[in-house]
Amino acid sequence: MKLLSLTTVSAFLLATASAAPHPSGPIAWDSAYEKAEAIVSKMSLEQKVGLATGKGWEKTLCVGNTFEATDPDFPSLCLQDSPIGIRFGDNVTAGVSAITAAATFDKDLLYRRGAYMGVEARGKGVNTLLGPCVDPMRAPKAGRAWEAFGEDPYLNGVGAAETVAGIQDQGVIATAKHFYGNNQELNRKNSSSDISVRAVHEIWTWPYARAVDAGVGSIMCSYNQLNGTWACEDEYALTTLLKGEYGFKGFVQSDWGAQMSGAKSANAGLDMTMPGDIVMGDGLSWWGANLTKMVKDGEVKEERVTDMATRIAAAYYKMRQDEGYPEIAVNSFNRTEAPYVNVQGDHAKIVRELGAAGLVLLSNKDNTLPLSKKIKSIAIVGSDAGPNPDGLNPANCADHGCDNGTLAMGWGSGTVDYPYLVTPKDGIAKRAGKKVDIKYTFEDWDLEKAAETAKDADVAFVFSNADAGEEYISVDGNVGDRNNLTLWHNGDNLIKAVADANENTVVVIHAVGPVLMPWIDHPNIKAVVWPGLPGQESGNSLADVLFGDVNPSGRLPYTIAKDESDYNTDHDPNFNVVYSENLNVGYKHFDAENIEPLFAFGHGLSYSTFKYDDIKVSTSKKEDNMAKVSAKITNTGKVDGHEVAQVYVGFPEGAGEPPRLLRGFERVFLKKGKSTSVSFSLSKMDLSIFDEDKNDWVVPDGEYTVYVGASSRDLRLNATFTLSK
Repeated sequence: MKLLSLTTVSAFLLATASAAPHPSGPIAWDSAYEKAEAIVSKMSLEQKVGLATGKGWEKTLCVGNTFEATDPDFPSLCLQDSPIGIRFGDNVTAGVSAITAAATFDKDLLYRRGAYMGVEARGKGVNTLLGPCVDPMRAPKAGRAWEAFGEDPYLNGVGAAETVAGIQDQGVIATAKHFYGNNQELNRKNSSSDISVRAVHEIWTWPYARAVDAGVGSIMCSYNQLNGTWACEDEYALTTLLKGEYGFKGFVQSDWGAQMSGAKSANAGLDMTMPGDIVMGDGLSWWGANLTKMVKDGEVKEERVTDMATRIAAAYYKMRQDEGYPEIAVNSFNRTEAPYVNVQGDHAKIVRELGAAGLVLLSNKDNTLPLSKKIKSIAIVGSDAGPNPDGLNPANCADHGCDNGTLAMGWGSGTVDYPYLVTPKDGIAKRAGKKVDIKYTFEDWDLEKAAETAKDADVAFVFSNADAGEEYISVDGNVGDRNNLTLWHNGDNLIKAVADANENTVVVIHAVGPVLMPWIDHPNIKAVVWPGLPGQESGNSLADVLFGDVNPSGRLPYTIAKDESDYNTDHDPNFNVVYSENLNVGYKHFDAENIEPLFAFGHGLSYSTFKYDDIKVSTSKKEDNMAKVSAKITNTGKVDGHEVAQVYVGFPEGAGEPPRLLRGFERVFLKKGKSTSVSFSLSKMDLSIFDEDKNDWVVPDGEYTVYVGASSRDLRLNATFTLSK
């Protein structure tokens, strides 16, 4: 197990005996269940119900707290947002969002991100962190897609597994959410996600299965209905699929206010109601005393309540939270000041590293980047390069519910307040030094001023953004989901004005997801830089790449289309949201319909060049390694750097799969002129499809094609292999 400590010099060194007390990693589920069964067997019905019931909205120290038990003693558990860190926390880190972490295509960085969040959650006394979010991006306008790891289920699955491991290795229960079909904010509490059984398995719950494989302690059911049944009372989803087929041993909690019944949700497999209210803040509950009565009236068997309590206690014991867990030190609602606990450590370093590694260089004509040391003047244009003009805390608004100044995080419950925010202007100016003249304007609508600022500079940077978030906040008429895919704050006109004025224009976009780029062919636009949502170290991470201190290696975790009509999904205003795309989500649709994207899934440039050759494939009968793929990569450029090798699999004809599926990736560092071999093991699951007639996973017989390359559309090598029974 990898273990982080609050007191180590680096937050990513193994904890030593002199460090603050930490668990030695999670224990096995069997051992956790022994402890859980022992204590739950001593509890009364009311005490067991208390473990499964939240105390109510805005009545607790955390966004959710369960009831404690006495004799036998079991504590109130603190459940706290968010999938990016500690919501409502002070002295915490506001890091990169999951969508930008996914762009690193780096398993170790994903783990380290989860690990520092686990350190901070534990330090604040949070028992259950409400993340990661692992819902694949179905539609590019989706409001909360930035909280997860992009459009591909395999990439989300890796993000899920590494984040869960990172969090739980620190003794904190991770929560994979939102199970499942919560892929738009529009009518999220008043719609049904109607999905085929095959797509449920191969797309929408694939990441949750990988989280279960990683030992996740909690899974959150979603607001929407599933084929006409509320997700938190869907017995097929919670019991048959999650707890049965996937073997989930932890507890299922409701999203906040997503429980829609008492006995039905209990019997279907819900284990914990959060925050406990029927309607958030009403002081009533489907469970609590009502669940006790349901048991006494025979509507719910006490064995089911015992199972709820045992699952919750088992997750608690699995993370060794019975071994001197810190007191709660967050300040969500019910007190004016939490105990002072600073959990930031040196986590800013990993945030800065992640921000640079997740930056995607979309285009770079004439080697405009990195900036030459001969540069004497730089123009910086656009409000997205600067601070909040209202002079407020960098967090902008409550839960980031506005778009003022530079964008480094979306809005909603999945946010963290910034301890500080390094703006792009400040990051660039600091790195450029006093010998470089910096001119800037944060005006978006004064195009004459923008052009005047840009015209004489050696290089002009023009910044714009596009924001989104959760539906309880509306920003500029966008109720969670984006209304369109255009840039905000007059971005398209601003970019054109700067490009018309300066022949060395670099466009920088901070965005929650894809945007349209009507200006992409302007001859003066020499580079397009995509930092995503980089968190508190935004300007520093950006400057690291622009000045060549870091060679970019980020890859798009979604497809950027030439036209909005090229996408096959959108947020749907109907009650029945029919997932008619079936398996063709994201790049798979573009491949199936032979639509050329503007920038493909997995795309990203480097300051160096890399050659692929010598592909080899071998097969075996081992379930964890049915096929092994290897290739040689050589850094043929003049700069040391990382390359992200990606493996896609084409299934046998007749399997009914999209043309290619991502089934592996490795981010490798190569010095200029050096070579390395990368290898990928394809497991039985990687090579299986879900057969609805057999209601099981099967490996199709026939010829498979494996592709190795630098993106879903930049496939340098291919080879075939055959599997048969």
